[in-house]
Amino acid sequence: SSGDVASFIASDNVAGGAEAAKELARIMSDKGEIIHLQGTPGASASRDRGKGFSDEIAKHSGIKVVAKQTANFDRSKALDVTTNLVQAHPKVTGIFAENDEMAIGAISALGSKAGKSVNVVGFDGTADGIKAVKAGTLGATIAQQPGLLGKTAVDQAAEILDGKEVSKTTPIKVLLVTKDNAKDYE
Repeated sequence: SSGDVASFIASDNVAGGAEAAKELARIMSDKGEIIHLQGTPGASASRDRGKGFSDEIAKHSGIKVVAKQTANFDRSKALDVTTNLVQAHPKVTGIFAENDEMAIGAISALGSKAGKSVNVVGFDGTADGIKAVKAGTLGATIAQQPGLLGKTAVDQAAEILDGKEVSKTTPIKVLLVTKDNAKDYE
């Protein structure tokens, strides 16, 4: 099926990646070694989240990304990848996962270290992610706003039908979820 896309409405993954980097740096007191778990190679969500994270974390000179590896947005793959990377880099104190599924896999690999000697930040604000934030094993997650995505799409469709111009791309703000505000996202 072809046709023109009038407007592309999506979460601002670049901004979300940057927000995740800022929060992980804050939790780590701006120092230490990080593992970056990447999503599906070539997927726009992975590319954008990764770019936002990498660009921001580079501004924190006390932090070094010692490993970047894909775990394909998959929980069990992330468990394996994290287990291997933590053995190779035993001084790691932070992990950024480009989605909550991988973050939870990483948390499983870390066991009792999760949220204590190793801080993990995820992305998506899934139910499991929020649960882990509340439990203290996940430092934070970046929540998407599906309700706002849907509402914006409906509003813009109505404007297009009225013959109005809408912007080609509408980034929807993502939100940082920490232990302080996790109860608002149940």
